[in-house]
Amino acid sequence: MEAKVSPLIARKKAELLAGGPIGLPMNFRLPFPPSRSTAGPGAGSASIVIAFGNTRAKKPFTRERSRFELSEENGKLSILKDGSSFLNKVELIPTLYHAPFQAFMNIDHACIMDCKFCASPRLAHNSTKDLSDKKIYAMVEEASKNPDFTSVSFTSAIPKSPEMTIARMAGLVAGVRSLLPNIPIGVEPYATRPDEIDLLRSSGADEIKLNIESFDRDIFEKVCPKRDYDVILHMINHAGHVFGKNKVCSNIIFGMGETDENVIEGVKVLANMGCVATLRALRRNEYNVDELEKVLGQLEPMNPERMLKLAREEKRILTSYGLTTMKFKTMCNSCLSCDIVPFWDV
Repeated sequence: MEAKVSPLIARKKAELLAGGPIGLPMNFRLPFPPSRSTAGPGAGSASIVIAFGNTRAKKPFTRERSRFELSEENGKLSILKDGSSFLNKVELIPTLYHAPFQAFMNIDHACIMDCKFCASPRLAHNSTKDLSDKKIYAMVEEASKNPDFTSVSFTSAIPKSPEMTIARMAGLVAGVRSLLPNIPIGVEPYATRPDEIDLLRSSGADEIKLNIESFDRDIFEKVCPKRDYDVILHMINHAGHVFGKNKVCSNIIFGMGETDENVIEGVKVLANMGCVATLRALRRNEYNVDELEKVLGQLEPMNPERMLKLAREEKRILTSYGLTTMKFKTMCNSCLSCDIVPFWDV
């Protein structure tokens, strides 16, 4: 299946994702409020989503000089790299909540799990939203009135226990399903029992994301010290039966010292369970770099070529298992903004 974007655009997207923040001119005013995520790669930073060449990238921005800079001339936007033309005809795309076209809600940021790459529990209190269920329903209802609205997604940190978090998430799913009967709903929990997967499905969730994070068991144990590797794989396998084909996905973060062979083996194992891997280049920032390097040592900067190579290999594997990213309607495979997405970008 041919990708939706050209190889040149895919390469430039990889360079953008691997690079630092986008520099905005001092006198440039954003046409809408920036995204201020409390989960995911952009947690803790103000970000913008840039659309170009039939794809998009979400990037933090700065008002200081940067390698990549937004340029405005006669009302048209472009991106410069090292002062030279890099991307013409770019647009800024608003996020509803966290993602374009989605109400992608982080229902809690406080966490007991101590995953070293995650910024959410390390954010200042005034950076987080402390959302009540009532407030979440109001935000989803508000988002649903936007003509670009397509779906609802829920993620969460674990403030007390996985069981309590999933119970709350399932309740929110049921409430949104009642409010918006025909809207796709995705969930991204940390589940530890098969019946929790069943509960989320019966509450009305259409798609699920259960993150293995690293397929290198040694790295996993260092960066996710309170999660259980084997339990996660068991949950993914169960979800494949409960949710069905092209409804289950899982983050594999790369850039933590693992080999390409390990990443690809993870893609194969997940695909055999009916699960589509989301290959995510590690995002280092002020919130996670010290913790990561404490347990992993010095980390190498992300390489755009590696991002593209792994995505192309994943596409080949998914094709052989009859899986695709293109049927997802929620969460990351629908957003497109943080990763090189097989079948879309390559």
